[in-house]
Amino acid sequence: MPGQESQRVVLGRIAAAFGVKGWVKLQSWTEPPEKIIAYRPWLLERSGAWREGQVAEGRAHGNGVIARLEGVTDRDQAATLAGTNIAVYRKQLPALQSGQYYWVDLIGLEVRLEDGRSLGRVQGLMATGANDVLVVRGERERLIPFIRGQVVKQVDSDAGLIRVDWDPDF
Repeated sequence: MPGQESQRVVLGRIAAAFGVKGWVKLQSWTEPPEKIIAYRPWLLERSGAWREGQVAEGRAHGNGVIARLEGVTDRDQAATLAGTNIAVYRKQLPALQSGQYYWVDLIGLEVRLEDGRSLGRVQGLMATGANDVLVVRGERERLIPFIRGQVVKQVDSDAGLIRVDWDPDF
């Protein structure tokens, strides 16, 4: 699957083996976390190499998610998967409405003030409950609330740019 980086979206990773029958504990970045189980096939990445994997079964478990992949039948096999990234093809993701964005599409965009000064690039996002927050790194790190209209004035993915109304000293 070389050359398809823009067609893959990482949704989580395999954290550890779970139990003795080949199950693994997942770190899921989907909302809700157990939604990761519904995507088929999974694209599994380990040390830069990608391969498809089929989920045999999975479910929410406590505060997390567990799954079993086809062909993985014991703890030793499951343990070798720890640290593996889980991605899906972008076309598997639900279509977004106008003004909605997947976090992965905001990471790396440059953040500029309305006067054109750059604050840095989006390094990540955080969910705070009230609204999402952009983690922007430039000369220093800034946390900027993703509030459309009030703080975030424009998102131009094609230009790689987010324009904000924000105090540069904050």
